[in-house]
Amino acid sequence: MWPLFKISDNKIECTLCPHYCKLAEGRSGICGVRKNNGREIELLTYGVISGYSLDPVEKKPLYHFFPGHNVLSIGSFGCNMKCDFCQNFNISQKIPLSLFPETTPLKIIKAAKAAENNIGVAFTYNEPIIWFEFMRDTSLLARSEGLYTVMVSNGYVNSEPMSEIIQFIDAFNIDLKAFNNNFYRKLTGSDIEPVKNSLKQIAREGKHLEVTTLIIPGQNDKESEMQLQSEWMAGELGKNVPLHLSKYYPMHKRDDPTTSQETLNCLFEIASKNLNHVYMGNTVSDSGQNTYCPECGQTVTIRSGYNTRLLNLDNKGRCIKCGENVYRNFTFSSSKVH
Repeated sequence: MWPLFKISDNKIECTLCPHYCKLAEGRSGICGVRKNNGREIELLTYGVISGYSLDPVEKKPLYHFFPGHNVLSIGSFGCNMKCDFCQNFNISQKIPLSLFPETTPLKIIKAAKAAENNIGVAFTYNEPIIWFEFMRDTSLLARSEGLYTVMVSNGYVNSEPMSEIIQFIDAFNIDLKAFNNNFYRKLTGSDIEPVKNSLKQIAREGKHLEVTTLIIPGQNDKESEMQLQSEWMAGELGKNVPLHLSKYYPMHKRDDPTTSQETLNCLFEIASKNLNHVYMGNTVSDSGQNTYCPECGQTVTIRSGYNTRLLNLDNKGRCIKCGENVYRNFTFSSSKVH
């Protein structure tokens, strides 16, 4: 295991993410939950839960990872970014004064095994990277019980810890918050390059990957930027990696107007010229939700909200018209497939 800290100038330096926080004894890093206890970096939120729900896997959003199934979703507190538009700021940017462990990996796995139509466990809601130790222990136990694991993340992590995460996480949805570094620096307090490196690492290892971009008017909604982002994704990650374009609503410290449907439609069309699977999310419209075979164009999934209807697929997720393997992570469900 890669060491997650090192001694530096009479302080302890956290090596988990690119902030490399140097912490005096008793101090916590930017994330708020990794603390110098005088000997090592201590995770204050091991077993501490902020959210717990059995969700459709499409809600993560993961549209190509066991579509039509559920995943037990858990989260904690803290984040290593400071996004002024954060949609979950009540748990990511606010750390409770008192933190008490509420669960264990074993309890989570028992609940996951008992849950209906459930494929495994998703680490989500706040930033899972900073929850590394709990995520690792829970994931390894999940694997031993035949369950899958999902990480919904900002991807802001150093390459060595990410190499370990890739060994115990099966599917990733990574926020690519924009395709310009000025956005990252001004609105998130971080940089884009480590996120791009994480995406490339995941893709190289062949793990399931989907990408989400929250479209904020006047910040990351330029047509030229989406052209560059979708071209980069196609070249570095692969044309079949799904991209979710998500509608923004004013939240936290930012009050830009809500993303218009016209803007989403325009960016959807641009990205679709370079990528085979582009979706629109966080909208009341059902447009931009369906999945089509990238080889022959056959409709293979119809979505309305979180209701998923699978059709024209065999029991291995292949298009029945041309044999294209649309879903590589797929379990046949007679109630979902038509």
